[in-house]
Amino acid sequence: MENSILRKFILRGLEEDTGDGDHTSLACIGEDATGKARLLIKEKGILAGAGIAESVFTTVDKDLYFELMIRDGQQVSPGDIVFCISGNQRSILRSERLVLNIMQRMSGIATTTRNYVDMVKGLKTKILDTRKTTPGMRFLEKEAVRAGGGFNHRMGLFDMIMLKDNHIDYAGGIENAIERTLDYLRRNNKRLKVEIEARSIDDVTRIIAKGGVDRIMLDNFNIIDTRKAVEMIAGRFEIESSGGITLETVRTYAECGVDFISVGALTHHIKSLDMSLKVV
Repeated sequence: MENSILRKFILRGLEEDTGDGDHTSLACIGEDATGKARLLIKEKGILAGAGIAESVFTTVDKDLYFELMIRDGQQVSPGDIVFCISGNQRSILRSERLVLNIMQRMSGIATTTRNYVDMVKGLKTKILDTRKTTPGMRFLEKEAVRAGGGFNHRMGLFDMIMLKDNHIDYAGGIENAIERTLDYLRRNNKRLKVEIEARSIDDVTRIIAKGGVDRIMLDNFNIIDTRKAVEMIAGRFEIESSGGITLETVRTYAECGVDFISVGALTHHIKSLDMSLKVV
């Protein structure tokens, strides 16, 4: 993660929350008062965002002392203490909400991801995220997926070619979309992986015949058609299943032999993990 991106994000978050001052703390907390607080876990899950929390505290006040007890990616339970923070009381209170907002959401994503990862344990299939993320927080949410044991799909529109249904329809069909894409990459001397979406078994047949791609996404395929597509592709291309796959069905799809399963719910159907910052 680039430090400049993180710093800009933290400064925007602090500006949004603080405005012209934390008047509550200014009103009742002495300027030089010092104290200590700790992050208390109140719900079982997978931790994510502790490193980001330290960056928030030190951005607010470089003299705050941060002591980490539990690292990202570890399982936590009610009563666990993740970190202690000590120093100026006003600085701790100014940081509190931004730290909790980040860590609760990231830990919720990591926990959901780990649930999916556990369901495909022992199989070759990797769990992927998508671009269905909170604007401005994608880099944090994708880090949380990694903390949960998942893998990142493309970060944005810039680091992979993804020919979805609308691209294919606008281009005039599968063959045209692939031809134009390969020509674009040659002309611009770009080396990007190419993935294309298949909406039916017929699409899979046409993609195999045309070639020129790295991965085929089976979009909203049922189990029977997924098995058939895997047999047809026969290892010539990477295979990704996507669309409406849940915790209840993810292992069945993985058992079909797909390489990846992408799950938008990892980052857009989130239940934040319950935790709080408590004064010692």
